[in-house]
Amino acid sequence: MAAFNIDEIMDRLPHRYPFLLVDRVLEIVEGESIKALKNVTINEPHFNGHFPGHPIMPGVLIVEAMAQVGGLLALSENGGEQEHLMYFTGIDGAKFRKPVRPGDQIIFDITILRKRGAMYKFKGEAFVDGKLVCSATLMASVFPKDEA
Repeated sequence: MAAFNIDEIMDRLPHRYPFLLVDRVLEIVEGESIKALKNVTINEPHFNGHFPGHPIMPGVLIVEAMAQVGGLLALSENGGEQEHLMYFTGIDGAKFRKPVRPGDQIIFDITILRKRGAMYKFKGEAFVDGKLVCSATLMASVFPKDEA
């Protein structure tokens, strides 16, 4: 069970501000699951318009954060970001149960449901204060950079 700090995350994912949505990996069981966190802060640019006077993290960004966490899990099996890229290929059954607001800390639990070659299917869940705020099934593919 490994953990990654922000520098190690940035070594593995190509995303950068304002689109890097993972702050720390808490634990990873290669080939199985990953747990990571995101600190939600009012300084994030989407809060200027979503919504003035009542800032709520857009659901699409919560799903994107889950995909990035799944990417860290998949890339950990494939040599890391230096050699491979992950492409988000699908989403099923996304459900949003509670608004996420500045000051919240999201804990992401991502589990591999199936892996076939370069294709992954993940179960993704996001929690704030132990309560489920979002869940989805995510699909992604990993490719060597020179083939992507």
